[in-house]
Amino acid sequence: MAEGPSKRNSRSTSGNDADRTAVFRRSPSGGADEIEKLYRTRSSERSSVGAGSAATRRLPPVEDGPPRRPSSKGGRVYDGTGRTRREREARRRRAKQITVLVLVLLVLIPTAFYFWADSRLERVEALPDYEGRPEDQPGDTYMIVGSDSREGLTDEDRQDLRTGQAEGKRTDTIMVLYVPEEGKPTIISVPRDSYVPIPEIGENKINAAFSSDLGGGPATLVQTFEQASGVHIDHYVEIGFAGFVDIVDAVGGVEMCPEEAIEDPKAGLDIEAGCQEMDGATALGYVRTRATVRADLDRIQRQREFFSALISKATDPGTLLNPFTSIPLVTEGTATFEVDEGDHLSDLGRMALAMRDNPQTSAVPVGSTPTLDGVGSVVLWDEALSEQMFSAMQAGEEIPKEALQD
Repeated sequence: MAEGPSKRNSRSTSGNDADRTAVFRRSPSGGADEIEKLYRTRSSERSSVGAGSAATRRLPPVEDGPPRRPSSKGGRVYDGTGRTRREREARRRRAKQITVLVLVLLVLIPTAFYFWADSRLERVEALPDYEGRPEDQPGDTYMIVGSDSREGLTDEDRQDLRTGQAEGKRTDTIMVLYVPEEGKPTIISVPRDSYVPIPEIGENKINAAFSSDLGGGPATLVQTFEQASGVHIDHYVEIGFAGFVDIVDAVGGVEMCPEEAIEDPKAGLDIEAGCQEMDGATALGYVRTRATVRADLDRIQRQREFFSALISKATDPGTLLNPFTSIPLVTEGTATFEVDEGDHLSDLGRMALAMRDNPQTSAVPVGSTPTLDGVGSVVLWDEALSEQMFSAMQAGEEIPKEALQD
């Protein structure tokens, strides 16, 4: 009787210890639980090491280098080193650097070329202030002077171009480009024989105001026109014979369509009627000749027409986008133009664009052409029509049609 309880207690204690210290636990159905499955030796391993061996589960072998991330077909391959990302970032940096370099060059090269070309312009004091000068007015006005300066011409050039051997320079062409605030620009020819008062010279033909022999020059010419018209001149541009020829040749010639044949040995001109391409030498003779019915009046009309055609050709995209014409054009043009001290290449650009805008053409209205003692044949302006023209220019308005004259 005493032994029974002791055995029960022993079994109970033994059972409780087994339950408490056992590593593997059985599921209610009698199979191995999940933890036991992790530690139980696989059947394949048991057979290889023998039934009595204390087999353990082996870990998979360690591969060299970090594991590769699996990828789908056609996707990116990641090697885990970051090399691909670094190469991609390096390519992006190089592309960015190249883009910045190209943009800098696209800005610096044209800017440097502009300042270089601007520095080549010859500058003269043509627009000085003086007592009684008209105040600034709306719109823009350019005085354009074609001089008969032979500077830059060799003896052979003078013979070929029939320019003669005269020294100094006189006006061969006087034009005013007027750009109103609204409306069409107008190219106005000023007859060289216009009889006007000239400061410190007296009444004479307006081209005398430009003559260095009489003490004149660009500033005197501008002042003479301003006082006679009441119109303020904003910009001054001058070109000689050599520069004119070079510019025409630089653009590859200019097409003109004279209505009649002209032969003038003095100007070295012999052309047929009809449309034709004129090179620099032919063009110079064409704008200088007086061998037509109306002499100087026909001459100034041809000058307006040719100058407008020349500017149109020079600013044509086919000329500007072709380096074989645009570079010689800028090089020759800037070397031969004379401008006021305050003018720049940008002012010449605006002048050219205004002349492309289908400008009106006119001369200062002529009233009569008497012959005066000691002066010869002169041009007197029509008082009413010229006043109408100049009043519109002073107000910055488009010049009315009735004030225009060929």
